[in-house]
Order: sequence, then structure tokens, then C-alpha cells
Amino acid sequence: MSLDVRVKRLPHGQDLPLPAYQSAAAAGLDLVAALPHNARLVLEPAGRALVPTGLAIELPEGFEAQIRPRSGLALRHGVTILNAPGTIDADYRGEICVVLINHGAEPFEIVRGDRIAQMVVAPVVQARLVDVESLSSSDRGEGGFGSTGVAPSQRSPQ
Repeated sequence: MSLDVRVKRLPHGQDLPLPAYQSAAAAGLDLVAALPHNARLVLEPAGRALVPTGLAIELPEGFEAQIRPRSGLALRHGVTILNAPGTIDADYRGEICVVLINHGAEPFEIVRGDRIAQMVVAPVVQARLVDVESLSSSDRGEGGFGSTGVAPSQRSPQ
């Protein structure tokens, strides 16, 4: 399935490539850093930064773009997205920026054009909440964190 998404390159991202899938079956389009030419951003350990992509998009109504970490950055450097996944709503027209954080032990350098995140476009269902006095029962019941796969008699109360 494919979907047309309008993309606007902002002035500081004009010479950067459009997001692209890196394989035929990839779910995410790679986003790159639109930092100034010859600039570098150093994320110190525990540091975070808002990194511009130089792009704005126009999603069709009923879709969102999820901004997700790149697994290689997380594995090799401890760099990930602080609010993962970030959500770009269909009515947002501003620049896509990525909130990166360095959970690693070493400073991490980002330069213009580095792949920093991936964007997954997905359909959205808006829930209609119905206020009720009680909910139906289930096998899990009120079992919270870590309760699945544990016999009901072994679950600790919340």
C-alpha cells in the first residue's frame, strides 16, 4: 500500500535528501539532521537536544507520522528519542524536529545529513469515549505491570 504525502523542504534543508526507505520492506523513512553547514552538535552523556530536519509535511486526514529511534544509534551509542515515538498529527504544518537524548557514556556528535530518526506513517483511529459505571471482566482483570504470564494466584496487588 502506498500513500501520497506532501513534503515541503524548508530553506535550511533544501540540499538534503528527502526521507527514504532503506529497503523494499522497510516501515520507516530515515530522517536526517538539518544542522547548519560546517556545524556540529555534541550530545554529552545525559544531554538532549532538539534537532531540526528541514522538512514539513502535509499528511492526509486519518493518518499520523510516528518519529521513532534508529536502532543502530541506540545500540551502538545509547542515542535515542526522548519522547519516542513522537507523533506528527495530520493538521500540523510546522518543521519536524527530533528530541534526541544520549544515554551513552561518551559524547555523541551529529553533523548535517546524519540519519537521526525514522518516520513511520500510520492510519489513526479516533476513539469515542463512553463514560460507564463498570467494565466487563477479563482473565487479566486489574493485573498491572509484569502481571501477564503469571498465574492469578501469584500476582501481587497493585
